[in-house]
Amino acid sequence: MFLALDGDILIYKAASAAEVETDWGDDIWSLQTDLKDAKEAFEQQIAKITDRLGVTDYVVCLSDHSNNFRKVVDPTYKSNRKGTRKPVGYVALCDWVSQTFRTFRKDRLEADDCLGILATMPTNVGKCIMVSDDKDLKTIPGKLYRPMADETLVMSEADADKHFYTQVLTGDQTDGYKGIPGVGPKKAEVILGARPHWGAVEQAYIKAGLTRDNAIQQARLARILRWSDWHDEIQEIRLWTPPVSASQ
Repeated sequence: MFLALDGDILIYKAASAAEVETDWGDDIWSLQTDLKDAKEAFEQQIAKITDRLGVTDYVVCLSDHSNNFRKVVDPTYKSNRKGTRKPVGYVALCDWVSQTFRTFRKDRLEADDCLGILATMPTNVGKCIMVSDDKDLKTIPGKLYRPMADETLVMSEADADKHFYTQVLTGDQTDGYKGIPGVGPKKAEVILGARPHWGAVEQAYIKAGLTRDNAIQQARLARILRWSDWHDEIQEIRLWTPPVSASQ
């Protein structure tokens, strides 16, 4: 058994915890970070997780911050985050983590995608625990530990697909994709019914005056990659496409 850790979240929390605000007087303020404190905070988070789960083997999953395939699908993806800053020392801490720990990072992918690929790789099924507080990981079949809630979820493929279809319907304000305007979790539950399938999602888009292409675009933004969405031999993404049968 091994852990696939969401390194982006751990790094952000560690860098934030180490950030210090200083008042120099005369209305002069500054922010600074002692990177040693940030490194210690990062290691403490991992120690707490491994102790809690009783698993010492882990890999840290990281995003490619220079490029993102979803911005090709939709150039406005995460554009709502422009102007927000990372904690002081964030980039330096990322570099240190990359050099110090066993990591998994792929060009154009986010850390979530790396977790999803690792957890659903045929040789890893049943042997991997994803560790992240990001709700998007509920769209991946497998075992998910959420540190803030201190809970472990076991997502079947049907569970994961339902969460995926729900995300396509509702969108995600944090990531800046809209889904169907006016559709929240409760409406999505009604749309999907007792047997969630792509056809219900597609028909909801059309009923809302949108198109099948709109639905597919939103699905490609919402889709956290699984092993089946990744061509490992050539290190390329297989963009999500609707199932052959709309009832799937």
